[in-house]
Amino acid sequence: MPDGTTGDLPRFHQQLAKENLAPLWEVMRDLVPPEPRPVALPAIWKADRLREHALTAGRLITAEKAERRVVVLENPGLRGQSQITTSLYAGVQLILPGEVAPTHRHTASALRLIMEGAGAYTIVDGERVEMHAGDFIITPTWSLHDHGSDGSAPVIWLDGLDVPIVKLLNAGFSEHVGNGKQAVTKAEGDSLARYGSGLVPVNHVSRNAVSPVFWYPYSRTRQALEQMRRAGEWDAAEGLRLAYTDPTTGRSPIRTMGAFMQLLPQGFEGTEIRSTDGAVYSVVEGRGTVQVGDERWEVGPRDVFVVPGWAWHAFSASEDLTLFSFSDRPLQEALGFWREQRR
Repeated sequence: MPDGTTGDLPRFHQQLAKENLAPLWEVMRDLVPPEPRPVALPAIWKADRLREHALTAGRLITAEKAERRVVVLENPGLRGQSQITTSLYAGVQLILPGEVAPTHRHTASALRLIMEGAGAYTIVDGERVEMHAGDFIITPTWSLHDHGSDGSAPVIWLDGLDVPIVKLLNAGFSEHVGNGKQAVTKAEGDSLARYGSGLVPVNHVSRNAVSPVFWYPYSRTRQALEQMRRAGEWDAAEGLRLAYTDPTTGRSPIRTMGAFMQLLPQGFEGTEIRSTDGAVYSVVEGRGTVQVGDERWEVGPRDVFVVPGWAWHAFSASEDLTLFSFSDRPLQEALGFWREQRR
């Protein structure tokens, strides 16, 4: 039985350390906290500065030399780790007229919100689609993909990847294929026609963790939000919020990340909410105000901001406000971790 003497504990701890052991009683509170303790911080990146930095990168390095010309959004609480939350990566990518970002693939899944420009395209597993502002595009794990532009103006988009999750699991692979863009083997819009209208080919078999639809045009998404607006079923905290799905399963197109588009009508004053998934937002249209903890921001088109997990936040709209966001919610839900609270 312990005699209550603690004088020998420091020496015992030192002995444990020499043998690659450690006392749980010294770290228990950190390993099993009563509730999440955010490490990431609220942060915002304004559109004009993001655009300026992207264009500067465009003058200094080519898309081919960089492979992917991206300015990484680093959370101020996670500097030097290429992370915007503890589980997600985000960056702003630029393609200039006539450029090609060469074909590659990797374990990490990627999603993209097109922020500005026209004339650019992406090719995913042999299917080419043009990019338009507000479009949501994914490249699931190990999908061949490249980007290019036949237009006359820069095209900029927001990238989101699950790189920190892949790194945590030490499951990262990558492969470079060819010297430029891949061959187009499918008609443009093929996947959307086959799977995006509530129909599925009779003999379709789902490929594990890969959605057959990778392009979600903003025109369709905006139309859905406008149709729902007529019903007036506004959530008190989030307005109208839709989740992008794999139409063959009803689940998120990417298992580790979820993406959402929401509409807050002019005059909306949202109640406070928090959830365990830290989320990255970008303004697609409109203007409003975001309150995250003690931080308060006026937001407008193409601004990007991050709401850390378990941080109280609220939205208001000075005009109709459309917000895109992505988070690790599907992964947390699959593991039974996800929680939400409202004031």
